[in-house]
Amino acid sequence: MNYFVHPQALCESKDIGKDTRVWAFAHILPGARIGSDCNICDSVFIENKVVVGNRVTIKCGVQLWDGVTLEDDVFIGPNVTFSNDLFPRSKQYPEAYASTLICKGASIGANATLLPGIVVGQNAMIGAGAVVTHSVSANVIVVGNPARVIGYVNAKELEVESLMQKTAITPSAELIQNVGVKGVTLHHLSYVEDNVRGHLSVGEFEKDVPFVPKRYFLVFDVPSEKVRGEHAHYQCQQFLVCVQGSCSVIVDDGQHRKEIVLDRPNVGLYLPPMIWGVQYKYSEDAVLLVFASHYYEPQDYIRDYDIFLDAMREAEQR
Repeated sequence: MNYFVHPQALCESKDIGKDTRVWAFAHILPGARIGSDCNICDSVFIENKVVVGNRVTIKCGVQLWDGVTLEDDVFIGPNVTFSNDLFPRSKQYPEAYASTLICKGASIGANATLLPGIVVGQNAMIGAGAVVTHSVSANVIVVGNPARVIGYVNAKELEVESLMQKTAITPSAELIQNVGVKGVTLHHLSYVEDNVRGHLSVGEFEKDVPFVPKRYFLVFDVPSEKVRGEHAHYQCQQFLVCVQGSCSVIVDDGQHRKEIVLDRPNVGLYLPPMIWGVQYKYSEDAVLLVFASHYYEPQDYIRDYDIFLDAMREAEQR
């Protein structure tokens, strides 16, 4: 036996990986599959139809019911509660239990509760005590009851340079700011202040905006807790301007991630192809204007973060 089981644990499964440690009063049923180098702490219960990946930590007082899958490098905090039946009744059993998937690298904080049938995306973080009622996307940080998005893992907020007082209509290189994510740039558009007649901001296509758009769309009346975007494009370029109110934009090239606050109508954010983009933290009055270089083509969208990462790796190997 190349794994450790405490004398006061009951481990009925033989499918336990190398260097895994099972501590006192844990109980693992025969059908469970446990990977290598896992740490299963005191008083953990694991049912038959459970799959646990490699290097997973499960802290004290956790029960993993049939249908739960934990991928590699997942952390489950003390007393996290899983469930697999939305409408449980005593002595009444569903035809199939709902499946819950916790993706690679995700962390679930102490005393969080997860409803059945959800997916927690890669590297996501669930705050202590959160009640998770819906699936959570990759890299998202959620807290509260019900859980709501408050941020993104390793997405440092960019400090936007104060160039708003420039009024020259002629574009200038100093009005374009690199954000530290591949190809993404922040554009400080020309701004004319007139307290009598009203202010003016102007941009020219192929000068201030790096392409001639074939399409535009407006995003507005977004509830503050909602998240939009969560996709990348194979070919389409985008240019975002929050013409009223404010919103935050996450840009991600697979290696670097930044958060940019768009809160004025003379700042535009350029997203080249193959950038994962998310918009959230919309103010009540926010209106986001997006110019797109292509007509709407469903096949141009990448809506799964893992597929996006695979596409980025393939592009780098060419």
